Amino acid sequence: MKKTTSLTVCLVLFLLAALCACTPEDPTEGDFDVTNLYGKWCQEGTKVYYKYNDDGTGATWDESDDVNEDEAQAFTWEVEGSEMIHIHLTETGTAQVPKYYIITWLSFDELDYYDAVVTTKKYKFYKVN
Repeated sequence: MKKTTSLTVCLVLFLLAALCACTPEDPTEGDFDVTNLYGKWCQEGTKVYYKYNDDGTGATWDESDDVNEDEAQAFTWEVEGSEMIHIHLTETGTAQVPKYYIITWLSFDELDYYDAVVTTKKYKFYKVN
């Protein structure tokens, strides 16, 4: 009887250890359907826009600063897993400024990410076209 109880306890402990080791993946490490990113997005509560083209180019502008899409700052972008990088081009086109983000949600009409350097900077966007 003692041997059966010991085996049962060992089996239960083994199963608990196995279950604890199988934690679900962090959703921020997943792959996102990048085609959902294509189009024009507006940052929640602002007049800041980002446009992502299917060729990896994009543009950003802030209409509250009287900047329209024709005057937008160009950038290139890449997404790998949940990591997104924007390479902003300066006005002269000679310098490139990288900005790193972590996507936490991307659907057809909603985009959430945070700054990979200053992780308290979070952004929420809604697709406008």
